[in-house]
Amino acid sequence: MITISGLTARVAGRLLIDNASLSLPSGVKVGLVGRNGTGKSTLFRVITGQLAAEAGSISLPKNARIGQVAQEAPGTDDPLIEIVLAADKERASLLKEAETATDPHRIAEIQTRLGDIGAHSAEARAASILAGLGFDHEAQQRPAKSFSGGWRMRVALAAVLFSEPDLLLLDEPTNYLDLEGTLWLEDYVRRYPHTVIIISHDRDLLNTAVNAIVHLDQQKLTFYRGSYDQFERQKAEADELQMKAKAKNEAARKHLQSFIDRFKAKATKAKQAQSRVKALERMGTVAAVVETHVQPITFPEPEKQPASPIVAIEGGAVGYVPGKPILKQINLRIDNDDRIALLGSNGNGKSTFAKFISGRLEAESGAVKRAPGLKIGFFAQHQLDDLVPDQSPVEHVRRLMPEAPEAKVRARVAQMGLATEKMSTPAKDLSGGEKARLLMGLAAFDAPNLLILDEPTNHLDIDSRRALIEALNDYEGAVILISHDRHLIEATVDRLWLVNNGTVKTFDGDMEEYRSLIVQSGKKDDREKSASNGGEASKADLRKANADRRAQLAPLKKKINEIESLTAKLQKQIQLLDTELADPALYEKSPAKAAEKAKLRSMAVDKLNDAEEQWLELSAAYEEAMAG
Repeated sequence: MITISGLTARVAGRLLIDNASLSLPSGVKVGLVGRNGTGKSTLFRVITGQLAAEAGSISLPKNARIGQVAQEAPGTDDPLIEIVLAADKERASLLKEAETATDPHRIAEIQTRLGDIGAHSAEARAASILAGLGFDHEAQQRPAKSFSGGWRMRVALAAVLFSEPDLLLLDEPTNYLDLEGTLWLEDYVRRYPHTVIIISHDRDLLNTAVNAIVHLDQQKLTFYRGSYDQFERQKAEADELQMKAKAKNEAARKHLQSFIDRFKAKATKAKQAQSRVKALERMGTVAAVVETHVQPITFPEPEKQPASPIVAIEGGAVGYVPGKPILKQINLRIDNDDRIALLGSNGNGKSTFAKFISGRLEAESGAVKRAPGLKIGFFAQHQLDDLVPDQSPVEHVRRLMPEAPEAKVRARVAQMGLATEKMSTPAKDLSGGEKARLLMGLAAFDAPNLLILDEPTNHLDIDSRRALIEALNDYEGAVILISHDRHLIEATVDRLWLVNNGTVKTFDGDMEEYRSLIVQSGKKDDREKSASNGGEASKADLRKANADRRAQLAPLKKKINEIESLTAKLQKQIQLLDTELADPALYEKSPAKAAEKAKLRSMAVDKLNDAEEQWLELSAAYEEAMAG
């Protein structure tokens, strides 16, 4: 059990968490959500002791080990596998002591403990984690310094997963993963044997890997049982009840105030007026639901769409070194209404193919035909560095429309989804999400017929990702998307292309089939090869195995669904009772009825706690059985 009591925390004088309390059962998988800048990472720093709380406390189980991804990725001469193995401090220490120990009793203790912690299978487990994050056997033997920063962050992630802490803290782990690594991580977190708190804006990850949501909003922490979709429904219902309660509260206060104003000066009514004043003071107010507005994103519509195909490739090959193509034998076409997602592990050539389509890389061989007048917009995360640090969004846009009046320039900036107060802010002072919005707007400035987006969501929160989905679905041009956000892919594209084995081919399955092919195999490359060749037998076997497993677990799933329905009813009952108990008139008219409702509320809370504990146990059993 993790208990947060009356926690208050500030950063640079700014109050981020104020008298917040929370209890988390052991073994729960929690998604910590909230708008960017609300204090999610600050909460992690308080939990780990990197930041002292201004008030309150955090209670953890005795001797609980906390693990999080190192802020600096390893860049040494050590092989990746050795870096990951070294993350288990106890194992490393025992192995070192075993080399010099001479006391037979101590040697026996060391070997017994090594057996207890599974030290002899540790290398296989470390290799499996690295493989899941995209490192094959050969890569695992290479020194860390030979990899780029993004790949080294994967090693840091592998190290903390291998160490298997009692409390695992993950802060946006998918930002440096591809879709394949993200799918693997979803499955790993779901089956992780201890408590996990994960900060993420990846909706699919929050629907697949976690069984509870903690919402950090208005400096408070609120616990919700279930996935992110369930959290959204519960919060919407709670907000509606709160708005009704506020309206009722304001009406009652207005009625009391009216009586006070009318009769407080009359001697015959002075006593009653004074009692109403006291009632008004006791009554308090119901807080308003604070709605935070998310700026929409708008992509300008192409003035004229060329006839299909807008891009046609026959026998195409492309690379960076003459004679050494990364991709070859490409035979594909893009039509003017296509919505395509590129699948495949990082390093297989997705970004290379995107540059090839956009004309940034020339064909080494084969024929490439682009429609006359075709305009292509291209966005990639590394282009964030191309923004001029001291120039504001308005200044960036003014360079592209120097003759336009100020109002028109600002209108174009507004279409990019930047708030008025951010339009004159230097780029260096914008958040990552604001920079991404600006860069996407600049990429689409000339109303392209084809928009290519390479990992556009890394700095966007969930609400901004929803705005991007709406913008892409409203956009009338063609789209090519590279993303680790499965929800974004499923919501915006209708075709899947697999970049693998040195070429690009269509993938005929859907994202669920692709996820199964990735997660169900310990050899990712073999699975992708099977998928690119059709993989009909393996897909059929997977579907049959999954169907059989679901049938066997149907009674358990039914019980889980029943408990979910019960908890939803209990939560609504408690909210309704809270609304009724907040009415002072209830205590004046019928104290006995008020006491009875308070008793009913206490009983409902006890039932809810029991139901949630039972739900947690049954869900863990179901997930373990499905994974097996």
